[in-house]
Amino acid sequence: MTTDATQTEQQTVPDKAEIVTDHDRGIHGYHHQKDEHLKRLRRIEGQIRGLQRMVEEDVYCIDILTQVSASTKGLQSFALQLLEEHLRHCVADAALKGGTEIDEKVEEATKAIARLLRT
Repeated sequence: MTTDATQTEQQTVPDKAEIVTDHDRGIHGYHHQKDEHLKRLRRIEGQIRGLQRMVEEDVYCIDILTQVSASTKGLQSFALQLLEEHLRHCVADAALKGGTEIDEKVEEATKAIARLLRT
């Protein structure tokens, strides 16, 4: 025999197949930080343009390499932030829903991490 409270609880818990998340609506994990990301990418773009200018102006090799290092660190930092947002949003959404999608998202994230480590 079930009580009214048990019946109400069972009715309010949605089936995992019924859960609709931001990811289902086409909203990516970086969406809420989009302006910040674009600002960061513009700064990196400026660093790359600076590299082109340095080569055109025959700047000393070590000075150019220093700028390359700064640009690379900027891209790596951006990539790590994007990865964190992917894990918190896309992978978490898949975990919430259950099924095989979580395995696919974890494998996808693992491959992305491996690519980042090779750079």
